[in-house]
Amino acid sequence: MTDSDPVSGAGAGRARATEGEDETTNTSAAAHGGRWPYWLPVGVLFAGLVITGVLVWISASTYSNNEQRLLKLRARDAGALIAERLPVIQTPLASAAALADATDGDVTKFMRFIAPYMSDRKGTFASASLWRLGANQTGPLAVVGTPLVLASSPSRAEAFFAREARRSELGVIGLLGGQQPRLGYAFTSPGLTGRYVAYAESTIPASRRSRFQSTSSFTDLNYALYLGGSQRTEDLLVSDLKNLPLKGQTVSIPIPFGSNSFTFVVNARHPLVGAFPERLPWIIAIVGVLLSVGAALLTLRLVQRRAHAEELAHSLERAAEENRKLYSEQRTIAQTLQHALLPEALPKIDGVETGARYETGVEGVDIGGDWYDLIALDDRRLLLVVGDVSGRGVRAAATMASLRYAIRAYAAQNDPPAIILTKLSKLVNVGATGQLATILCALVDVEAHELTVTSAGHLPPLLISDGKGTFITGAVGVPIGVSTGATYTSTTVSTPRAATLLAFTDGLVERRGESIDTGLERLQHAATANHCALDDLLSRLLEELRHDGDDDTAIAGLRWLD
Repeated sequence: MTDSDPVSGAGAGRARATEGEDETTNTSAAAHGGRWPYWLPVGVLFAGLVITGVLVWISASTYSNNEQRLLKLRARDAGALIAERLPVIQTPLASAAALADATDGDVTKFMRFIAPYMSDRKGTFASASLWRLGANQTGPLAVVGTPLVLASSPSRAEAFFAREARRSELGVIGLLGGQQPRLGYAFTSPGLTGRYVAYAESTIPASRRSRFQSTSSFTDLNYALYLGGSQRTEDLLVSDLKNLPLKGQTVSIPIPFGSNSFTFVVNARHPLVGAFPERLPWIIAIVGVLLSVGAALLTLRLVQRRAHAEELAHSLERAAEENRKLYSEQRTIAQTLQHALLPEALPKIDGVETGARYETGVEGVDIGGDWYDLIALDDRRLLLVVGDVSGRGVRAAATMASLRYAIRAYAAQNDPPAIILTKLSKLVNVGATGQLATILCALVDVEAHELTVTSAGHLPPLLISDGKGTFITGAVGVPIGVSTGATYTSTTVSTPRAATLLAFTDGLVERRGESIDTGLERLQHAATANHCALDDLLSRLLEELRHDGDDDTAIAGLRWLD
């Protein structure tokens, strides 16, 4: 600490003498068994790093769990496309086998029946054949298409047909060796004597590269499909990569296929939950290490400058001030994270203006679960979403973020609001997480002046026109998380010209000891009291209606310009 008062020469000498005595005293105290003076800075640094590690672990685990959950959903959707091929393959072979049994192996009828499935229009098989079951059978009775790979191994064919004859499902065999890898399929009609086997083969690219990625279910996915339950190179059927196995976070699911099965392995080319959740652990780590090192250095300086009891009291006062600063910084960080989970910018669509406001409730560092979002679906439609997750803190924010990103993903698939809410009900379970969420989805058709509202336990939106306000009421579904797979009903209304739509969370209208209807009436009166610009209206409503409480408030609105 630097003194500002001038010091005379004698005073300076006495000061230097005092400093020398203090240094001697401190050295003597350390020499006589005093505590190591650096334990507190080391402890602060250790505690800061531990807290940072915990926060990094929580954010990384949340990201990993959300990524794994979305990856599993994508893998199941893509795997369902593969499983759908079973009836396409089994149906013609089962019919061909039944025809052969009924006609006692009429080759002409068999070839006439199976020929359409060999054309470019259907393209089911590369080759098809008819075999007679029996020990003396050495080859097919008829072959349509390219030569059979299995015909080159009579003993293997006989063993395969004998095994599959005892089953009532499609037999699948891998012919993956050699220059023409194929998959073979056999079907025998059950319960008949003198039975015949309808056998067909489909080609597999020699390079094992496929074009599955051209479908939407495989977008942003790397994948590999194996025959059987292993992931050996020799069992690989198709993949979109040259180098295997897949790296990073992967999901493997079995796909039953006739008498055999496939193993479907996928990973994501890009983070499915977004780039920010992926980078959040690094951001927390960097900020946490800097804060920990800064706090440790600050504590070290305070310890070193502590010489007297008065200085100790002064150091404690400064430490308290620094703690207040750290608390303010933590709140700033929490608010920054909260706003980072909200849209950076609102969409611009011709014919409407949009606006939104968010204000935190509790004066602390916890993150809330209220949010809003406006999603442009095309040049004339947008989706307005307002939601409220129960509780506060990292869990509420993580649930809110997962719901918001999921809504954007489903909206990108052109799902209507009722389907979006039904899908969301499968992501949250109040019994497992202790959390639920109320959500309002409003699909706005700007040109048609049409509004479709779907509610999952949320407050109704307010439609303002010609100085009058009307709440759009309709069927209100259960909140998200209450019932898995709940269904929701939408309400569609026409909007007048120059109408204004407001959607909000309960922090704007709810007060303790007061009926919610009273709060809604207060909002209706304030919103229609005088006409002003949309942004001014949102700011005025927050200022006039929001009560000092512990609940966050989100409000979003749009106004038709004609």
